[in-house]
Amino acid sequence: MKASNEYSSEHSNDADFTPSNFRPIPFILIILVIMLIISQSIKWYSTAVTLPRFCQDPESALHHLSDIIYKKSPITAEQSASTISEQKTGHKTAQKSAQKSAREIRRPYIIAAKLIYLIPQHSNESDADYLHRVRQELSQRCVR
Repeated sequence: MKASNEYSSEHSNDADFTPSNFRPIPFILIILVIMLIISQSIKWYSTAVTLPRFCQDPESALHHLSDIIYKKSPITAEQSASTISEQKTGHKTAQKSAQKSAREIRRPYIIAAKLIYLIPQHSNESDADYLHRVRQELSQRCVR
């Protein structure tokens, strides 16, 4: 008999929990703090780790960025078709070299996309002004 009373007293706290007793404010505050920590971590990582990687060859990165901005199709149709046909052909060594060349073709655009993400263009900013601002930002970051 005693055991059943202990069991019922243990679970009576669980039975008291109803949606009307739920307090969302602490839950929302915890989620908000987590989101702020993640946001600040991403900002720190982009300024402390990702942008300095472009200091190795900033002119190359700016060249790829200008290609993406000014050219309609930076990858030519021949480059795309040749890598696709090489990937479909038989030998494994040919496929590996085709995959490597496809990666090499995409690499500059990935670099430029990272720059666009890290230093976004303002809505009313011209392409030339944007490239100039990115050049200044990279020169400031690379001097530090």
